[in-house]
Amino acid sequence: MTALWVAVALVVAGFAGWPVTALVFKLARTIDDKADAVKAAEEARRTELDPSADVTVDDPSGGAAGQAVDGELSAPPAVPASDGPGAGPALPSQRILRGGAIIGVLERLGVCLAILTGQPVAIAYIVAIKGLGRFAELKETPVAAERFIIGTLTSMLWAAGTAAAVKVLFLR
Repeated sequence: MTALWVAVALVVAGFAGWPVTALVFKLARTIDDKADAVKAAEEARRTELDPSADVTVDDPSGGAAGQAVDGELSAPPAVPASDGPGAGPALPSQRILRGGAIIGVLERLGVCLAILTGQPVAIAYIVAIKGLGRFAELKETPVAAERFIIGTLTSMLWAAGTAAAVKVLFLR
C-alpha cells in the first residue's frame, strides 16, 4: 500500500503541478500588466502636465527618402533602433527557457521523492543543478530570470506540499 501512495504522490506532484505553475505565471503576468498600465498612465499624465516637454512626431510615411522633418535619418517604424530600448529584450514570439515544462516535471518528481524518502538535502542538489544549467540564459535575460524564479518556487512548493500531505496523511 505504501508503494501505491508513493506512486500517487509522484503523479500528482509531477504532472498536476504544471497547471498550478501555469496559473501562477498567468497571475504574475496579470499583476505585471496592471503595474505597467499604471506606470504608463502616470507617465502620460506627467508628460501632459509638463509644459517644457518637447514632443516631436515624425511623418509615419518616412518623408522624402526616409528622412525625418529635421533632416536626420530615421529607422522604419517596424524596425527598432539598434541602440534603443528595443535592442536588448527578446521578441515575444521567441521562446524563453526552452524545455522548462520537462525540467519542471523532473524537478517536482525529484523534490517529492526527496521528501518522501526523508532526504530533503537532495532538494538543494536539484536547485543547484537547475540553476547552473540555466545560468547563461538567466544572466542574459531578466525576463527569463523572473520566470525561472516564479516557476521554480511554484513547482517546489507544489511538490513539497503534495509529498508532505501524502507522508502525513497516508504513510504514517
